[in-house]
Amino acid sequence: MNKGIVAGLGAYLLWGVFPIYWKWLHTVPASQILAHRMVWSLIFVAGVMALQRDRDWLRLVLRQRKTLLVYTLAAILLSGNWFIYIWAVNANYIVETSLGYFINPLVSVLMGVILLKEKLRHRQAAAVILAGVGVLYLAFNYGRLPWIALALAFSFATYGLLKKTAPLSATRSFTLETMVMFLPAAAYLIFQEVHGVGAFAHQGWLVTLLLVLAGPVTSIPLILFGVAARRIPLSMIGFLQYIAPTLQFLIGVFIYHEDFPPSRILGFSLIWLALLIYSLDSVLNGRKKVIPLENIGD
Repeated sequence: MNKGIVAGLGAYLLWGVFPIYWKWLHTVPASQILAHRMVWSLIFVAGVMALQRDRDWLRLVLRQRKTLLVYTLAAILLSGNWFIYIWAVNANYIVETSLGYFINPLVSVLMGVILLKEKLRHRQAAAVILAGVGVLYLAFNYGRLPWIALALAFSFATYGLLKKTAPLSATRSFTLETMVMFLPAAAYLIFQEVHGVGAFAHQGWLVTLLLVLAGPVTSIPLILFGVAARRIPLSMIGFLQYIAPTLQFLIGVFIYHEDFPPSRILGFSLIWLALLIYSLDSVLNGRKKVIPLENIGD
């Protein structure tokens, strides 16, 4: 099988089973999981960059204030998205998080239309409207707006919008973003430790190991995606990207038995149909675009 396909499948399968990993850490507050994810991600990706001897770019970027500002804002958005996702998974909202990543591509399209003045073809516009109807139906069914899904979708879409004009590759940009996150995260973990509420090395060896491995678990799918993006058509990646939220949805319903009454099937079906229409339109018109790596679920 094509190495690119294997890498792409590996990336989306890993993103898809993320809920299980964060569930294993349910005894650790979401804020501490987030901080460990930031710290160990930088350590891991810095090791990868060192092995590749890819360092000269950093000295140049640190002199560019505008670039640093963009990646600082991107890091803040990414941190917020990670926190909401981790908290929601351990608060038994996995199904709603999957909804966020299903609608995220269409939110990005909507932002492109409103903020970048991009034009939609008829099928694309129909897909966005259909997804909107699905969200409104789910809001009525939930008795509230599905705010977790919307927060995840809009934070990642805004993150993607920022990265649209950013000059660095995926691995370099992720390195810079984790550098921005590192000091606040490390300071927070030290503060928690000083006050006797830190989880690291206090909840058994397994929890400690899982916190350390949060760095590789976060970074490896990114690296695999980079391999896939260079080896297979973007149209194929466009379809592969729905593996992750589909797995998250199935995990929430069938493994963790989250509440999913039949009445909600209609709302999800409308959104799935909207995604199908938009994806097919992109392929038929040669517009083989996908959401950037950083817009896929965490």
